[in-house]
Amino acid sequence: MPRIFQTPEALHEAVGQELGKSEWLLVDQARIDLFAEASGDHQWIHVDPERAAQGPFGACIAHGYLSLSLVNLFLPQIIEVQGISMGVNYGCERVRFPSVVRVGSRVRGSALLVSTDAVGNGVQAVIRVSIEIEGQERPGCVVDTISRYYPA
Repeated sequence: MPRIFQTPEALHEAVGQELGKSEWLLVDQARIDLFAEASGDHQWIHVDPERAAQGPFGACIAHGYLSLSLVNLFLPQIIEVQGISMGVNYGCERVRFPSVVRVGSRVRGSALLVSTDAVGNGVQAVIRVSIEIEGQERPGCVVDTISRYYPA
């Protein structure tokens, strides 16, 4: 269940706080293959299980940008801002891929509210999302997302 903020302005009070975690998601070969089709990245480390088994990671791995794209799936599971006319993704800062996500791994998002700023009549929030890999110490992706929320 997401952490609910009644208004965009309520975000200011939560700066520096952990916002929560999403549900776990299995990263299977079908998801990796779909991302390869969508992105045009068919590198063998992602889509050739036989060759990848002999490669440096011992199996196919998810694209780094697939891990990054999961932020859009996980954030609504972690945070909900109410009393808005719209929320928009404004961008990202400092994207890193500290660890590979092997096929068959389960991942989830965890989020920290880094900062907020008033922007026009809205609120801009920088939320650091880490894509955790079950059973591993290092995340598959860490990104500072920038979202803008405009009041209703």
